[in-house]
Amino acid sequence: MKEAYLYKKLNDKKVRCDLCAFRCMLKDQAKGKCLVRQNIDGTLYSLVYAKAVAKSIDPIEKKPLFHFLPGTKSFSIAAVGCNFSCLYCQNHEISQYPAENDGSIIGEDYSPENVVEDAIKSGCKSIAYTYTEPTVFFEYAIDTAKIAKDKGLKNVFVTNGYMTKEAIDMMDGLIDAVNIDIKSFSDAYYLQIAGGARLKPVLDSLEYMKKKGIWVEATTLIIPNITEEPIEIMTIAQHIYDLDPSIPWHLSRFYPAYKMDEVAPTNVRTIQNLAHIAKSMGLKYVYTGNIPGDEGENTYCPKCGELLIKRYGFDILSNSISNGKCPKCGEKIDLVEK
Repeated sequence: MKEAYLYKKLNDKKVRCDLCAFRCMLKDQAKGKCLVRQNIDGTLYSLVYAKAVAKSIDPIEKKPLFHFLPGTKSFSIAAVGCNFSCLYCQNHEISQYPAENDGSIIGEDYSPENVVEDAIKSGCKSIAYTYTEPTVFFEYAIDTAKIAKDKGLKNVFVTNGYMTKEAIDMMDGLIDAVNIDIKSFSDAYYLQIAGGARLKPVLDSLEYMKKKGIWVEATTLIIPNITEEPIEIMTIAQHIYDLDPSIPWHLSRFYPAYKMDEVAPTNVRTIQNLAHIAKSMGLKYVYTGNIPGDEGENTYCPKCGELLIKRYGFDILSNSISNGKCPKCGEKIDLVEK
């Protein structure tokens, strides 16, 4: 265990966790909504510090991040737990493990120092805190990120965005890029499908991270009969456009999983049509996800339409961007190159 970084001690051994937007008020011995942070005698602890439940070497494109160090590998780690309980979670075996196993914590002892050492040995250019929600293993991620930065590695959060401003302030200068999941533009969705959350904290995080200079990309899962309506996508697209039209946005195809395993995969044509709508609203970089071989995986110049990066799944087949510019018209392409 490790004492939490963001919490406030209150009277009668109570504490308030200030890490995520739920800001759980906890009596002595109580656990937060994530089930991996516990008040013990008036002190809040992380129960998953240095307890890795998953680790892998992934293409950075798998996060998905298409405009951040394209073509590089990212050393990816996770601990159990999540502050959401999405009905379709692809990684529910680990994200919901404490919730479905009487609060049990599993994971391999894996120190921040060892994570960074292995990332360097594997030739990765970054460390990604992913698979579950990195906000709930924040101390582990931040301590690792500090060491990684000193060793010349970048750090990436793949997140639902449901953290506090205080958490983002601690990420400043340590976390270089994020992919934020904008699940819907509806509070009803966040309440009923994502586990009692709200939309506004996610949008606030998106805006504040952008303001802090963190590289931001966004993802929306297109679920049949839930988030596939054009008005939903147009509303999200408008919000992204108003913030910054150069934010890359990934529209991903839904596949059945967890408690929504009887819902059919999203129609490919639906994803393609929604991506077209988003582009028509002025967004520079809109991608289709989970459709290997689709042209929507590619990066095109937003000015002249030249094919710049050709992808198949998470693999880059060609990249003609030179010095951050389109080789045909000279347009500056918004990305962080390796």
